[in-house]
Amino acid sequence: MSVKAEIQSQFEQVAREQKKRLAPLSDDLVLLDSVLDSLCIAIIVARLEDALGVDPFSAGPDGDFPITLGDFIRLYERGALVAARADA
Repeated sequence: MSVKAEIQSQFEQVAREQKKRLAPLSDDLVLLDSVLDSLCIAIIVARLEDALGVDPFSAGPDGDFPITLGDFIRLYERGALVAARADA
């Protein structure tokens, strides 16, 4: 499963579990408009660390918190790429 597909799957799963009606997922979806609160995002981040082996938020203060779902996905894609290079 691609990083993007895994992230979208986690967003959908957490929304279902928290009984929230998730806004349609698109790269330009502003995370604050997704109806997921900070607890939901924290759950997603924890699950993505387990699933992808990456926590791009612990890598240091390289940037700002992602604003859109596309920003969030790119953050994880970069983190996965860095992790793969480190393993090589």
